[in-house]
Amino acid sequence: MNPFSAFVVFLLLWWLTLFLVLPQGIRGQAEDGNIVEGSEPGAPVESNIKAKFIKTTMIAAILWVIVCAIIISGLVNWEMFGNWFNRS
Repeated sequence: MNPFSAFVVFLLLWWLTLFLVLPQGIRGQAEDGNIVEGSEPGAPVESNIKAKFIKTTMIAAILWVIVCAIIISGLVNWEMFGNWFNRS
């Protein structure tokens, strides 16, 4: 696995993990009872985006190590994916 492929795998895992982490712990303004005039009642009171980015990076790094180990070990390779789709 070359460095570019490893980086792409990390980016994909990071984005997928981000979309799983973003909705965690969100309380809407309507739930909190303090709706700011002119905003959506479902808008979050506090997003904690920095903490979520850190959590996302840590989870993605762990998943990346696992995925890279599987690819480098030879359990899964790109040719296998090609064979799955080219079966007649």
